[in-house]
Order: sequence, then C-alpha cells, then structure tokens
Amino acid sequence: MSDSGTGRDRMLASIKAGVARQAERRQGAAAPLKPAPLIPARATAPGVDVVDLFRTMLVAAKATLDEVKTRDEVPAAVQKYLAASNAEARIRLSPDIRVSSIPWDRVPLLEISAGRSHGKDPTSVTPAVAAVAETGTLVLQSSDQTPTTLHFLPDQHVVVISKSQIVGTYEDALARVKRGPDGALPRTVNFVTGPSRSADIGKILLMGAHGPKKLHVIVVDEEL
Repeated sequence: MSDSGTGRDRMLASIKAGVARQAERRQGAAAPLKPAPLIPARATAPGVDVVDLFRTMLVAAKATLDEVKTRDEVPAAVQKYLAASNAEARIRLSPDIRVSSIPWDRVPLLEISAGRSHGKDPTSVTPAVAAVAETGTLVLQSSDQTPTTLHFLPDQHVVVISKSQIVGTYEDALARVKRGPDGALPRTVNFVTGPSRSADIGKILLMGAHGPKKLHVIVVDEEL
C-alpha cells in the first residue's frame, strides 16, 4: 500500500473513532479528560513582576508605552503621543464608559468623536479586556461599546488600561472576557501583540498590513 493510501486510511479511522466517541457521549458517556495546558514559567515564577514584564514584552513587540497615575491625565498623554508622532489631532473614541467618561474636554485642541470606525479615522482610543505579560499582548473583545472596527481600521491604535488589568498568562486574561447575559462569549476576541505587520511578500517587513501601523498603550495606576 502506498504512503498516501496509508495516510488516507489513518485519517478515515480517526474520523470514525471521533464519530463513535460523539455517539457514546450522547448516550451519557463521560468526556475524556483533557491534559492541563503548559503555562510558561516566564510569567508565573515566584517574584515575577507582571507589570515590568509586560513593559518589556510590549516594547519588544514594537509597540510604545506611557504610564500615568490618574485617568484625568490620559487626554494630555494622548495629545503628547500624537504630537510626538506628528499625527493629526483627531481621535475616534470607543463608546465604552471606561474611555468615554475620561475628561477629554481638558484637551480642546483635539478633535474628538465616538462610535465605530468607517475607515477614515487616523487614531482610535479604546479600552481592553486585559493585558498579558508573558507576550506583551492585549486582549480585545467586540461589543456595541467596543466595536472591532476601532481595533483594526485606524492607522494608529491607542489602548488605555488600568495597571490592575495586567495579568501573567493567557489563561488569566481569558477569565476576564465579559460574557453576555446568556453566558455566551462575544462574537470576536482578538489577541493583539504589537502593531500589524507582515513579511509574506518578498520577506520584506510591512507595517500596518492588516491593521494599525502603530500601537500605543497608556497604563493608568488607578481603575478606569
């Protein structure tokens, strides 16, 4: 028998075994135990400072970071970031109260609007579910208050999080994803590590290939 035939037989046997297991479960058989996930020690070892690790991994992923003590300092931090980037002083806010309730009127030179993006907004400002220290990753979920378009369409994405939202592992972050009244997960949960990039064509790194060219995170000491 050829190698391809052997592979085909193995695949069909696996499918048949899976169908048989499903039939057994419908008849009341217990589901097989799944192995515990392997969690890297980088973010769970004794004495690890997850905030410091997040800083390190975020910068390594080519994103930028700012830290402020209070939420009232966020507007000035955003304005400073845009000026340093020579970017247009125009932002699109997430309707989420964690962002919309920030006193944006303290920076009258910023043109501010809120709602989902239609692709013409240079910079968006949104909250996040959590930040993962082990890889410098942001966890973003979709809802009417946190439209996914704000996470991917603008050229620059500014994410505002409180220090308490920084967790060690992906498992810790997933536990914070907000479920609906019926317990269902949101339609979209995105894990974002640094600005969008691709080297698929000619092995040439292109920033902003599938999303924002720049990612900036503002960490607030107090709760949002």
